[in-house]
Amino acid sequence: MEPRVLVLVHGAWHGGWCWRRVADRLTSAGHRVFTPTLTGLADRSHLASERVNLSTHVTDIVNLIRWEGLSDIVLCGHSYGGMVITGVADRAPGQIASLVYLDAYVPENGQSLVDIRPLDLPTALALPPFPADYFNVNEKDRAWVDRQCTAHPIACATERLGLTGAYRGVRRRIFIRAINYPSPHFEAAYQRAKANPAWVTHEVACGHEVMLDMPELLAELLEAAC
Repeated sequence: MEPRVLVLVHGAWHGGWCWRRVADRLTSAGHRVFTPTLTGLADRSHLASERVNLSTHVTDIVNLIRWEGLSDIVLCGHSYGGMVITGVADRAPGQIASLVYLDAYVPENGQSLVDIRPLDLPTALALPPFPADYFNVNEKDRAWVDRQCTAHPIACATERLGLTGAYRGVRRRIFIRAINYPSPHFEAAYQRAKANPAWVTHEVACGHEVMLDMPELLAELLEAAC
């Protein structure tokens, strides 16, 4: 297979660290793989502030694409990362070959995360991580994931995503559903994708953290998206 470029965008509370097992497999196969940490999280948690919002995270990835000179990208977003990659695709559709929603939100114009999935938001500036067992992470990794996760800036969940419609120019779209994580929100997005012949859909038998539970299979699915 021809080497390709993959940009993997993590979900809420996580960082680029969660992709290591998948990234190592893809890199070993000759692909260029980027696993950026979004502003205010994990190794960039020192940048957390009330000003960090969804637009910040979209810009994080748009700027990565620009300054690394990337094109023909497989852009994958996990969970909250689906909000981010949709915004990125709207701003840089010409650089993206495939959009992969990994058990992820698929927003429409004008929607915020809390519009899709209502949450009881704290009065603090950041949302504390949900425990790993909530997402049915494999037992061996749960304590590690809980140590790694950091609070997520609230404005990322409340800011509505403005879309021009340019993202629809990305023709290849894939939805990967983790069927061992019950979620009406991701299940609804998956069923919509499954009913649309323009989408390719897959089911994987694990919890929400597919990159940790089934990294080899996920790497294969991402290669197939190339």
